[in-house]
Amino acid sequence: MSTVNLSKEHPAAYKELTALNAQAEAAVQEAGLHPLLVELVKIRISQINGCAFCLRMHTRDAVAKGETTDRLAVVAAWWESQYFTAQERAALALAEQVTRLSVPASLTWDDGSLTAKQTSAVGWLTIVMNAWNRVAITSHYPVAP
Repeated sequence: MSTVNLSKEHPAAYKELTALNAQAEAAVQEAGLHPLLVELVKIRISQINGCAFCLRMHTRDAVAKGETTDRLAVVAAWWESQYFTAQERAALALAEQVTRLSVPASLTWDDGSLTAKQTSAVGWLTIVMNAWNRVAITSHYPVAP
């Protein structure tokens, strides 16, 4: 057996992940995070994890919400560009820290650009996005033109 679609084999677990995703999305809205920042975080996490399915989906979502191709082109090297606000840079750095779980933790993102509520919201968003990446990659979701 080479491919198993996790959502079809255990639909109840998939449903719970969908519910957790809804809670994370509500948290980012409640925290007042801009929708483009949310998509940038999802894109960056998916780049780190190598999830083509989620990269395509969230890049399309970002474009539909008004994101520019220039910013999308450099999100993989966000720290080298001047395209991103202090809050976006902090959120991207936090997302990378949560995704990579560096030990000891590097708190380079903690520059005061994010409130406690926003930090928590980005943390939950990152946890959920990492889970979605793993579902899509493990299930070999198709990504074709």
